[in-house]
Parts: sequence; C-alpha cells; structure tokens
Amino acid sequence: MIKKRASLFHKHIALPQDHGSWVFILSPLLIGLFAGGEIKPASINLIIAAMGAFLLRQPVSMAVKAYAGRRSRTDLPAARFWILVYGTIILVALAGLIAEGFVYILYLAVPGIPVFIWHLYLVSKRAERRQAGVEILATGALSLAAPAAYWIGQSGYDPLGWALWLLTWMQSAASIVYAYLRLEQRTLPEKGEQAASLERSEQWRMGKRAFQYTSFNFGLSLALGLSGWLPRWIFVPFLLQWIETIWGITHPATGWKPTAIGIRQLIVSTLFTLLFIIFWRL
Repeated sequence: MIKKRASLFHKHIALPQDHGSWVFILSPLLIGLFAGGEIKPASINLIIAAMGAFLLRQPVSMAVKAYAGRRSRTDLPAARFWILVYGTIILVALAGLIAEGFVYILYLAVPGIPVFIWHLYLVSKRAERRQAGVEILATGALSLAAPAAYWIGQSGYDPLGWALWLLTWMQSAASIVYAYLRLEQRTLPEKGEQAASLERSEQWRMGKRAFQYTSFNFGLSLALGLSGWLPRWIFVPFLLQWIETIWGITHPATGWKPTAIGIRQLIVSTLFTLLFIIFWRL
C-alpha cells in the first residue's frame, strides 16, 4: 500500500518539466493584478484557477502519452490522481469566482480549450516538439489571465483589459521566436573552426523573424503610448526585449546549453514584467 501510494507522487507527472513555461502564466497574472490596482478575494480564486489549469496540462499530457504508447501505462494512476487533484482545485476556485459575481471571467477560458485539444493531439502523434505556432497560440490563451486579473481589480469590465492581453501576448510570442533562434544558434561553428565567425548578414538572416517580432512590439507600444491610448512610457519594457534581441542576433549562442538559454530568457522576462508593472502605473 505504501509503495502504491508513493508512486502517485512523481514530479515529472505532477509538475511541468519545461521550466521556462512558468513565466507565460505568471507574467500575465502579475501584470493584471498590479494593473488592476486592488487584490481581492476573487483575485486569489483567479490565481488558484489559472495555476491549476496551467498545472493540469502536465498530467493530462502524460496520460495521453501513456494511452498512445509513448510511455508505460504504469504512469496512468499518478496521472489520473493529479488530474483529479488539479481538476478539483480548479472547480472550487471557479465556484468562488461565480459566487463573487465574476461569471463573465470564465468565458476567457473558452479560447484555450481548442488550443489545448490541439496540443494533446500533437502529443498523441509525437509531434508536439518545436511547434512554435502552437506555443504562440497557447501563450495567447495564457495571456488572458492579464485582463481577467485586471477586471477583478477594477470590479468590472474595462476595454483596457484587452490592451493588457494584447501586450502580454505580444511579449510572449516574441520571446518564443527569440528562444527558437537562440536554440538554432547552438549548432553554429565555434570560433577558430572552418567558419570562424558568421558574417553579419548571415546573423541577421537567421534573426530576421525575432527582430521583426520585437521591432513590431516596440514600435506599436511606442505609438500607442505617444498617442495617449496607453501609458506614455509603456514602450520601455519592449525596448528591453528589442535590445536583448539585437544582442542575441549579433552574439550567437554557439555551444550554449539549453539551460543557459532558458535562464537568460527567464531573467529578461522577469525584468520585462517588473518594468511593465512600473511603467503602466506612471
């Protein structure tokens, strides 16, 4: 009995193993909470529901892998256990949101359902890796936590919440594209080898998409700030991401370990979140 019970507590089943993904839910949540100006009991319920939904992906994906023959079926009891745990937590938190009068917040979960189903389909076909498009769509769904937290803090609907959603999604999408660039750069030749260093033109060719994403984000946030649609200095966090992208293009991650790339990404995303919170309030 002890062995059976202990087998339910597998870290790789209970928690996401792609540690960099945490920022894609935490950043929108924090931005929305601070932009809303007030943290209420409903805000706590939202945090619990959002984190529960985020964590639920891991055991569900593991269960799909087991049924698809990608993993041993001995993982199924633990996967079912954590699906039940997270599912219960989500339902209790949603009940709290409904009791607080924020039923409309639940509609924000609808866009994430088809994206999640698509992800599970790819998992069943062993095709979920290196799917930038799916990852970008998924972060768009996670970014809906920003307007949800904002509306709760404001005690009601405000169109400005959609701006928060768009801005946080823009940052996440650019971050994903940039991460793929850095991972691609890992296989480039080291200095002193047959191609001692990349030509600038080749560096920019590889980084073209990442540069386009961050340049668009920076330009749009600057224009919206100067026009008065958004806080005037909201472009500053996007400027940070733009500068980081230029640095990354001109300093290829040749030989870097994925962990090092992930840590740097986490640091930049954390700074982005802090700067966004600060300059949104100015």
